[in-house]
Amino acid sequence: MDRVAERGPTDVGTESLAQGAGNHEQYGCGRRWRLWRRGGRQGAGTRAEVVLIDPRDSFVNAAGSLRALAQPTWAANIFFPFATLLTAGTVIRDRAISVDAVGVTLSSGRRVHADYLVLATGSSYAYPAKPRSDGTEDGLADLRRTHKELADADRVLIVGAGPVGLELAGEIKDVWPRKAVTIVDPAETLLPTFEPGLREDLHRQLDDLDLDLRLGTSLTTLPATEAGRAEPFVVTTTEGVEIAADIWFQAYGARPNNDYLGDGRLTTLSARGQVAVTDTLNVAGHDRVYAVGDLTDIAEDKLAAYALRHAEVVVENITAQLRGEPPTATYQPLPHPIILLPLGPRGGVGQMPTPEGPAVVPAATVADYKGVDLFTGRFTAQFGPTAA
Repeated sequence: MDRVAERGPTDVGTESLAQGAGNHEQYGCGRRWRLWRRGGRQGAGTRAEVVLIDPRDSFVNAAGSLRALAQPTWAANIFFPFATLLTAGTVIRDRAISVDAVGVTLSSGRRVHADYLVLATGSSYAYPAKPRSDGTEDGLADLRRTHKELADADRVLIVGAGPVGLELAGEIKDVWPRKAVTIVDPAETLLPTFEPGLREDLHRQLDDLDLDLRLGTSLTTLPATEAGRAEPFVVTTTEGVEIAADIWFQAYGARPNNDYLGDGRLTTLSARGQVAVTDTLNVAGHDRVYAVGDLTDIAEDKLAAYALRHAEVVVENITAQLRGEPPTATYQPLPHPIILLPLGPRGGVGQMPTPEGPAVVPAATVADYKGVDLFTGRFTAQFGPTAA
């Protein structure tokens, strides 16, 4: 039997496969490994031992993290136990410190052999967009503490006007409509790669929320107070304008989780810290090593929807290899970017692909597809009850 390892990191296989963890990356692979082990269509005639390696004790639906901050009763919706995702495989709670073409070395000193390896480690991002802790209980406690700090603050500063900063502002305004929220970003334009109609709708909704949007400017220094901690402060923009607030949040700075690749034993990272992949999503130079999600150097926005598409390609290719066939599934980025950006459970903007090109969708569509439950229903159907 091959072993397949998936690294958030991990092993699988009668051959083995190891897979490493990265939230939606590992979810996409793990969901298909489960069908595979049960003898589904893709798994017919194949057997593999699947191992998932992750330092966390649960899968985190990061799409719900910002609402979990504004609404602590929501927080239980974002943590799901790994055991119910990979029911026929093995979950190792540990952290990878090195990877090569035949396995993973863990921080505990353990060595996990893999005939196939999937790098699915995702990216890190400033709290609260992603948890600070690897444990569910600690993550919930962090959200409760920060919620109390936010509730006590009258004025909020968000540094970064990308999707995370805008979504955080929308969640705050949905719970506290009278709270003053200022967003600062050096970019002159919001979401510049999207259709003009989307940006027009976005500005209209932000105006309706009474947000103070400061584009084309930066802060001379970040606030001296810790992000997420309520304490009055004053900062100054590069134009010399003072901004007073009681709490602030960082909404920029995604970084690929790639420390375990720093020794160069498997591959050389790009200047952006990403891994070069082929159109079959193999790590360049390796027939049995794959990478998916935020870690890859694919020229596209780093979105959960894309990571799930990556996972489909990788599972199809490893399944073919287990049958003794060449991997033929390939991945091509969409010609236009997509987005579903909620501004609270009822507002938001979106752009989706159609045969005629990108289509701007109304707030009601964003709410139906994402904003109302932030994919909680999808993950509950897959995992069962949450871990919280």
